[in-house]
Amino acid sequence: MTDAVPADQEWTDPTCPVARTVDLVGDRWSLLIVRDAMDGAASFTDFRNRLGVARNILSDRLRKLTAHGILATSTPPGAKRHIYRLTDSGQELFTAVVALRQWGERHAFAPGEDRSVLVDHDGRDVPRLSVLDRSGRPVTASTSHVRKVAG
Repeated sequence: MTDAVPADQEWTDPTCPVARTVDLVGDRWSLLIVRDAMDGAASFTDFRNRLGVARNILSDRLRKLTAHGILATSTPPGAKRHIYRLTDSGQELFTAVVALRQWGERHAFAPGEDRSVLVDHDGRDVPRLSVLDRSGRPVTASTSHVRKVAG
């Protein structure tokens, strides 16, 4: 666990990494802020203009994401306002955001419906993510299980 997570954090399910992640970034606005930070948003105004979220909600989520070490702030010389950037921890959410995007591409749009597309540096669509075992075979919910903490 990163030291950026407050020691007094209350967890929905203390031994489950999925539950802890959802506790940290699982609400709509937090994930959309992370998505927009990955796409270049850096200021409160950038996030506000892109998301159309209420100021109080945006302030709360930015504060929470910063407190949990997902975003960091700085104030450029001569500036009055914070600039937000993803930390290494925040950057590591890229794979999760891409997985959500790709699921949405397959299940949240009607065939032929307009949507944004994630492309690589050469302008090509990003390949579909998949989870592979050490032998390179696909791992699915039916071919894996969670080893629970002994209680």
